[in-house]
Amino acid sequence: MINRAKHVLHQTFGYSAFRGDQQAVIDCVLKGNDALVLMPTGGGKSLCYQIPALVREGLGIVVSPLIALMQDQVNALAQLGVRAAYLNSSLSREQQSLIIRQIIEGELDLLYIAPERLLQDATLDRLRSVHVGLIAIDEAHCVSQWGHDFRADYLGLHVLAQAFPKVPRVALTATADQRTRDEIVQRLGLYEPAVFVSSFDRPNIHYVVREKGDAKAQLLQFLQDHKQQAGIVYCMTRNRVDGIAAWLNERGFSALAYHAGLDSRTREQHQQRFLREDGLIVVATIAFGMGIDKPDVRFVAHLDLPRSIEAYYQETGRAGRDGAPSVAWMVYGLQDVVRISNQMQDSQASEEFKRIERNKLDALLAWCETNTCRRRSLLRYFGEPTEQTCGNCDVCLNPPKTWDATEAAQKLLSNIYRTGQRFGSGHVIDVLRGKDTAKVRQFGHQQLSTFGIGSELSDKDWRSIIRQLIVQGYLWVNDQQYGALQLSESARAILRGELALFLRQSTVDAKAKNNISKSGASKSSASKTVSIDEADKPLWEALKQRRKSLADELGVPPFHIFHDATLADMIRQRPGDKQAMLEVNGVGMVKLEKFGQQFLDTLSQFDSA
Repeated sequence: MINRAKHVLHQTFGYSAFRGDQQAVIDCVLKGNDALVLMPTGGGKSLCYQIPALVREGLGIVVSPLIALMQDQVNALAQLGVRAAYLNSSLSREQQSLIIRQIIEGELDLLYIAPERLLQDATLDRLRSVHVGLIAIDEAHCVSQWGHDFRADYLGLHVLAQAFPKVPRVALTATADQRTRDEIVQRLGLYEPAVFVSSFDRPNIHYVVREKGDAKAQLLQFLQDHKQQAGIVYCMTRNRVDGIAAWLNERGFSALAYHAGLDSRTREQHQQRFLREDGLIVVATIAFGMGIDKPDVRFVAHLDLPRSIEAYYQETGRAGRDGAPSVAWMVYGLQDVVRISNQMQDSQASEEFKRIERNKLDALLAWCETNTCRRRSLLRYFGEPTEQTCGNCDVCLNPPKTWDATEAAQKLLSNIYRTGQRFGSGHVIDVLRGKDTAKVRQFGHQQLSTFGIGSELSDKDWRSIIRQLIVQGYLWVNDQQYGALQLSESARAILRGELALFLRQSTVDAKAKNNISKSGASKSSASKTVSIDEADKPLWEALKQRRKSLADELGVPPFHIFHDATLADMIRQRPGDKQAMLEVNGVGMVKLEKFGQQFLDTLSQFDSA
């Protein structure tokens, strides 16, 4: 069956070879087995269920959390000639009836559906009456209470194991730590799933993090090198989103607001404009972005700190899906930490959940404060250790000022060891600073030799040291023991004095040039999406104009016609007929018949000039 899958890959999707784990995942599902797939945004997750749905007999069901995501996927598949539809509340009663008839009569290959609709008794009964070939649960981290985007509707999806007992199920997400992975398997009832974890590395993304000064001034400075580029600016509150969008428009940028407080029609209009027009900036809360398939988002900026590394990774992953240079830029400050901490404290969640959330926030802060390669630290967090530095983050290109923290680290590690590696950061710091608390007296820690040896540093200083030691791998947080700080094997070298430790100094430079050119990468490398020779620029613009005209006629985003990389491959290969056009990466049979001749005509105009 894998040969049929390769045929579909080439003939329908226009690609000559699978990437990464795609073939292994597809082979697993084609054999009828369950799978858990972790693949970064832009890594090609959708092909892992779309191709098996086209190869296996029966209907492929895709569970998706967002209406906009379903619509975008179905529209893209329609351009490929795939029989796909979505079933959700945005459809009229007549439209829903038509989709149900198509399901019953076997006229669909793929059905996208929201979890709350799928779990309705009438829907389940209807789907049980037809042949289902596979079930894909997209954005599967939504099922986990430990994940960064928990959705209660996902909790009921375990019934699919009983409703469709012999149908393979594949759960997919871009990011999940080990705890979240385990919970996905357990809550969805996956049966002995094969687990595929692709590399979390996105080498085309340039990471830049700054302490927050005048956030607006910092954002404006950053955007100077990203004019006329598509990007997303994330803010925490709706009011801030509206204010920043209006402020950017006043300064000559084209910016749209997006948050849950806007009516659904406005949200839909803004999202469609972002997908179809060039150079727009969306200022948004986290309500925007999941599953957005726009390939040429050149930057993602955070004006407020997210709640976890998982959330940050998911949101920044919306940049550079086409593999071209892109930027993840963020400013953060103490006020962000206070705000998130207060939200956690005021929530009705369990104390265990709050503790996990605090640890995730601390991990993100530690990553912000690191003085080592950001990419290496990010990969270590997701269980992908590497000793290689990336040369494409702000720390690698413009190393921060550091201070010799060897003695402070020795005091901290020794104190953690002497208190039994049983306590969280709060109590550890209290002992270091010599505080007379009830808990210190309860455990007799005022008698320890480490009591009060760190009084010269503030609580804030010690917390920064702890976070940096965690991100560098000298400490770890044991969530199974109430967030206790514990020493890793590598901490021994510091305690023995065999290693000098330098940690990052805290600085705020609001007027500094916070953009990619500041750190050493050229403006041109940041702005290029594909490599086009100067002599080919007129042809490049002509092909893009042809694509836009076709997209406007069909009412779809331009990249649903062809991606930039496909147009660039046309320029490189200069196909002269339809057979040669099939060799262009991203051109399948259906798109060849729909659009091939128009692009061949454009190419021939320049070849004959």
